[in-house]
Amino acid sequence: MMGRVSQMAFWGKQKEKNVEGTREKKPGLIKRLWRKFRGIDWKNPLNRWRLLFAVLFFTVAMFGVGYGAIAFTSTPSFCKNCHEMSTEHVTFEASAHNQIKCTQCHIEPGAKNMLLHKIESMKEVYYHIVGVPDQIVQTVPVMNVNCIQCHSENRLVSATGDVIVNHEGHIKKAKIPCITCHSGVVHAKAVERGLNTQKDMDFWTKENAEKLISKKYTSPNMGTCIDCHNKVNNGEKPWKDEAYILPENTHGKHDEKKEEGHGAETATTEVHEEVAADSEAAVKEHTQDIILQAIGKQKKDVELSMACATCHKEVATPKNHDRKQWNQSHGDVAFTNLDKCMNCHQDSKWVKKLPKENIMDLINAVDKEKYVADMLTVKNHSRNNSFCSACHGKRPPGHVESDEWLTAHAPLAKTDKAKAECYVCHDREKPKPGTENPTAPTDVYCEFCHRTGFKGDKKS
Repeated sequence: MMGRVSQMAFWGKQKEKNVEGTREKKPGLIKRLWRKFRGIDWKNPLNRWRLLFAVLFFTVAMFGVGYGAIAFTSTPSFCKNCHEMSTEHVTFEASAHNQIKCTQCHIEPGAKNMLLHKIESMKEVYYHIVGVPDQIVQTVPVMNVNCIQCHSENRLVSATGDVIVNHEGHIKKAKIPCITCHSGVVHAKAVERGLNTQKDMDFWTKENAEKLISKKYTSPNMGTCIDCHNKVNNGEKPWKDEAYILPENTHGKHDEKKEEGHGAETATTEVHEEVAADSEAAVKEHTQDIILQAIGKQKKDVELSMACATCHKEVATPKNHDRKQWNQSHGDVAFTNLDKCMNCHQDSKWVKKLPKENIMDLINAVDKEKYVADMLTVKNHSRNNSFCSACHGKRPPGHVESDEWLTAHAPLAKTDKAKAECYVCHDREKPKPGTENPTAPTDVYCEFCHRTGFKGDKKS
């Protein structure tokens, strides 16, 4: 007696077996379709038109799906879905470019370039799954061809009309990328400022945007311009190197780990601190050299003038500076109007590389209180500020020779106010290592000679 039993097949369908174990085979779907296709009468014109219609429909559908996928993944709203893009999206929304798509800046125009970029972007999906690098750093600069889709390359002055900038000379003749000067126009130099690390992502919100983004980060930085001009005067073309244009790429750079023990780690730390100190001193010296060129003490026969008036149409020396021997008599103005002095003489205006910032300090910052004249504040600024210390670090001509000055300076330091002026450059007591007090321009301190104090000092 023959019987049949049911058995579950691999694909979940039931196939029948007879008791003897013989299986009734049924052609698969593909084979059945192929047999049906071969059985069609292709001599019939109607069947050929049906095939053509099916091919056209399939092709249009595939192109439609592909175009839709590219369009969908090219919108800012798609980019913001990834948590690691919080910084980029918030800065984008707050910028003047928030009405265009990310792809209009970051992808060279053309369907081929768009398709290649989408293929290359698959690595971003990989990073999103396995963990993105910290920090996210732009590795491909925005090209000029993207910028001139909207902007004129023939502009001669800035939008405000103050700064003379020959864009045609920069772009067409020198072939300088726009991003060299306008690196912060959309993303407010968040990478350079160190504010887009993974621990900072949650703080990039619309509510915090006003405190994290300001004009000094989105507008071209004067320090960038004069640094480039200075390099050109030294025979360089820094924009040829992408590393000069893009933020520093920190991927793969880790502090060296020593296994020799605590002593070796301490020695390594000390070496790093010495290198950092030397680097900081070199940056300050370079900044001071540029400042001196800008105020007229410039090297002769240079290709590009570094003087302020070369590029600024409306810049002018303040009227209160127009006095005899201003360089020797501006102390009272600095004492009473230090906040106004810093509008022009702050270091951040003269350097290309911005310092790293702490995102919580910016968010929790309160509005600055009105400056109250204070000699200690003036002294600290004069020592730290590159513009001030460029001159304060040099011995005044009025001090004559040291042996003469030693016995001649007493009448000029009789009052507390007069002594306070001396303390701008000199410490009263011997500086103690490791203190947070700004370093004095000179290592000559008063108590080196006045070991018992000054006449009139109150005894404790």
